[in-house]
Amino acid sequence: MDSRQYFLDSASNVSFFFEEGAFDDEGKLKQSKDTSINKIGHALHDLDPSFRKFSRSEKMKSMLESLGYLRPTPVQSMYIFKQPRIGGEVVPHQDSTFLYTDPPSVIGIWLALEDATVENGCLWGWKGSHKAKGVERRMVLDSQGEIVFDKDPVPHDLGEYKPIEAKAGTLVIFHGQFYHMSYENKSNKSRHAYTFHVVEGAEGFEWAENNWLRRKDGFPFESM
Repeated sequence: MDSRQYFLDSASNVSFFFEEGAFDDEGKLKQSKDTSINKIGHALHDLDPSFRKFSRSEKMKSMLESLGYLRPTPVQSMYIFKQPRIGGEVVPHQDSTFLYTDPPSVIGIWLALEDATVENGCLWGWKGSHKAKGVERRMVLDSQGEIVFDKDPVPHDLGEYKPIEAKAGTLVIFHGQFYHMSYENKSNKSRHAYTFHVVEGAEGFEWAENNWLRRKDGFPFESM
């Protein structure tokens, strides 16, 4: 199976992805496998009992309903390792770029499992960007089934971004149009986190047919 198909199939699986900097020039791991994984995704919230219990708890549902969601529907989840020394940079982006509904409704829920600091690659965010920006770019499946962006990257003044340091146990909520990023983790400390994304599943909100994330037949999205 090629890497493209593996990525697409991860919408319905619990799949493992290596850090880009995990391998040397000869294709061998630079460090142990358990410290070389970038993330696990993208259906933990449905397939793993522990992550399903957390993601679909009454407390989580109540929180989302308090934000106005009528039928909160988890669509994607990831365990992110941000490995020491090789944890890769995540460029500025909006979650709606990758998970789009019409009208836009995605919200990101991010739980720090370890302390997240500037030193070990914490999140950075552009305050107020969700109010000033629409969905500026989308990653889609084109008519040939290739994963593409519909527009070039949007230029950014990184001076607008501020660190979002978080103690282990902190829950961070992201509007789908909020720009955020993280730098490389060059420290000797990991920065584990669990994140999942929810969309509105109520009438009047449509999951875009050209989203890259598509569940296999017989495995539909399930509202809380």
